[in-house]
Amino acid sequence: MRSFGQLAVAALGCVSSVAAQYRHLNSSQIHTDSKGFRLQHGFETVLVQPYGYDGFRVRAWPYRPPTGDEISFLYDPPLEGPEAGAAAHGMNYDISTNGIEPLRLRNGKIVVQTFTAPVRNNITNVRLAFYRVEDDGSETLLTNEYQPYKALNPRYYSWNGPGYEFSAAFSFSTTPDEQVYGTGQQQDHLVNKKGNTIDLINFNTHIPTPMFMSSKGYGFVWNSAAEGEMEFGALRNRFTSRTTTLVDYAITTADEGDYDTLQRRLTAMTGRAPQPPDWTLGYIHSKLRYENQTELIQLAQEFHDRNIPVSMLVIDYQSWVHQGDWGLDPALWPNVSYMAEKVKELTGAEIMASLWPSVSDASDNYATMQMEGYLAALRSGPGVTDSWNGSYIRLVDSTNPQARYFLWSKLKYNYFDKGEFRLMRHVLTKLTPLSGIKNFWIDQADGGNLGEAYQNNGQSRYIESIPYPFADALYHAGTQMSVGKLYPWAHQQALEEGLRNATNTEMGTPCDQVSLSRSGYIGSQRFCSIIWSGDTTSVWETLAKQVSAGLSAAATGWGWWTQDIGGFEKDQSVWWSANIDTPEFRELYVRWQQWATFLPFMRNHGSRDCNTQDAFTCDNEPWTYGEKNTPTIVSYINLRYQLVNYTRALFSQLSATGRMIMRPLYMDFGMTDPNIMEMTRNNSNVTTQQYMYGPRMLVTPVTLPNVTEWSVYLPQTAGGNGTQPWTYWWTNATYAGGQSVTVPAPLEHVPVFHLGSRADIMSGDVF
Repeated sequence: MRSFGQLAVAALGCVSSVAAQYRHLNSSQIHTDSKGFRLQHGFETVLVQPYGYDGFRVRAWPYRPPTGDEISFLYDPPLEGPEAGAAAHGMNYDISTNGIEPLRLRNGKIVVQTFTAPVRNNITNVRLAFYRVEDDGSETLLTNEYQPYKALNPRYYSWNGPGYEFSAAFSFSTTPDEQVYGTGQQQDHLVNKKGNTIDLINFNTHIPTPMFMSSKGYGFVWNSAAEGEMEFGALRNRFTSRTTTLVDYAITTADEGDYDTLQRRLTAMTGRAPQPPDWTLGYIHSKLRYENQTELIQLAQEFHDRNIPVSMLVIDYQSWVHQGDWGLDPALWPNVSYMAEKVKELTGAEIMASLWPSVSDASDNYATMQMEGYLAALRSGPGVTDSWNGSYIRLVDSTNPQARYFLWSKLKYNYFDKGEFRLMRHVLTKLTPLSGIKNFWIDQADGGNLGEAYQNNGQSRYIESIPYPFADALYHAGTQMSVGKLYPWAHQQALEEGLRNATNTEMGTPCDQVSLSRSGYIGSQRFCSIIWSGDTTSVWETLAKQVSAGLSAAATGWGWWTQDIGGFEKDQSVWWSANIDTPEFRELYVRWQQWATFLPFMRNHGSRDCNTQDAFTCDNEPWTYGEKNTPTIVSYINLRYQLVNYTRALFSQLSATGRMIMRPLYMDFGMTDPNIMEMTRNNSNVTTQQYMYGPRMLVTPVTLPNVTEWSVYLPQTAGGNGTQPWTYWWTNATYAGGQSVTVPAPLEHVPVFHLGSRADIMSGDVF
């Protein structure tokens, strides 16, 4: 028996054999202007095409060819790419091969090569390898399809009963020193996902997405709507789809350490974030919950009287009569137009209203949706997804285009158009025009079982004990296993289609209105939709986890990201958690709010406890965390507005090139500071808790209680010797990079450093 080390060397030998075989090829065998090649490998077909700049798209299937109607999250062709590559869309190719003779295709800086490797008993597998072409003409292996001896085929298929659906597991080579960034959002306190296996199943706070950047200088997208897994091992990265009819992935490259170019390539494939409305760049205020129109207007009046700026006020759930009404309860919200106009008059703020994807049979919409097939079903029964307050509910099937249209038609009539009617009256009678509600919070958009445990919904304690029951939903587009990852994306699409049609704007152009979603997927950034981190708990550990969660979301392409200031709900094991009357939670809230000032969107929300009221009515306003803390809280809201020019410039770059707003330290300092990559590899607190907000501001939230000073690592900046100084925001003291410093961090100050002048930051003149 060989040792683990010997086995590892043997496995890595498979990788080195690729390079050895490649050396026998010459430049005359490299195709540089091909539309792609089709590899016929026994029963299996593999299609490889140039894709955008410096990329390839690979599709594979056993036996039955794809229909062309498969769900895809990739643009075809990408937003950017060489003119010659524009022809390489659809299923086009101009070379056929069996792969026995090596074939090489080049697209800009990336090369794909077929190679053969003996497996056993003279059986030979044809595999793919991907290289980056360096400036000196040499080539660096990025990854290849991985198969250790006597193991599964690197492109492995297993049939799922009758029909043409199958499960697929594709394996790719890696090395122990590779780092993996992105993969959506998880509550794992990690920026480098190496060593993790991540389930591709949606639930509250967990938004796994098979898209990543590698420290080796390549980006990868597993273009599948199916549930499955992604595994990042020492020698193998593996992606699994549980039920599919086509395997589809894309790979691209950039110079090692050039993550901005990688993001540009990846977002050209999956979508670019549009420019958000200016008013979203300020302070967004919410709580669970404001219960009626009078409360919301009184809230706006209070912001006005206290001279505290606010950009959006939010109406949370149970503002309707029945779930699935998708309209406000007229007894509690009698005049939407008047309310929206009054809020704008007092504060200039917009209103956002919550909607859930669930439909109760008590709603007037239920019968129509049931008869027309607009509701998801279940393989095991009548389609009841959950219950709420004793009423059974079902899930709107947002994978059905007609269901999306039906949902939007109700939202438009009950919210959006409330101002249009009054505007018509204005034309006829000269009355003041009023506004409807045009921004929507698509809560619970995880799909399946709504991403929630069965709890607090009127069931017995036996049902409550099931944490996340298996979701076997049947959608218009397929089963939960085959298209479960599509659901949040399709739900965002429903709002995007409706808002774009209502405002007569094209996708990709600046947004007039926005949605807020608890989930997303590959390419969700193309919508006018903010993803937030979900229903988090109000404790210090959770605050720390949100930082790394946001950095991973950014690396996945989601520049529109936020979270709940203070956390959403009480941690039952911590007596003071979420209680606004306790000094412990007040301190946590202030620290959380300071950090949120330096996020793409600054959003306050939560379910609060207090000593005198129930959790549905306890306060969450900036002035309710103690007289001593109010000036600090308000000062950060004001700072947020002072930074609007800077934040707008960051969003402009995000929209134009995919350049990340929340920037993990490896983005800007991986090549200039030798410590950063090692810290990132180990997921040290420096790299999971510090980040750049745009190109100039280094943010280090305080994530522990009772702190008066904080240690910050200042990366070595460009130039190699750290001579470009860091300036502490609060004292103007300057420090050289490449060192840790301890700075004052009283409750009034979050540690923030900046590069360059403060005037340039405030003006937004930073690019």
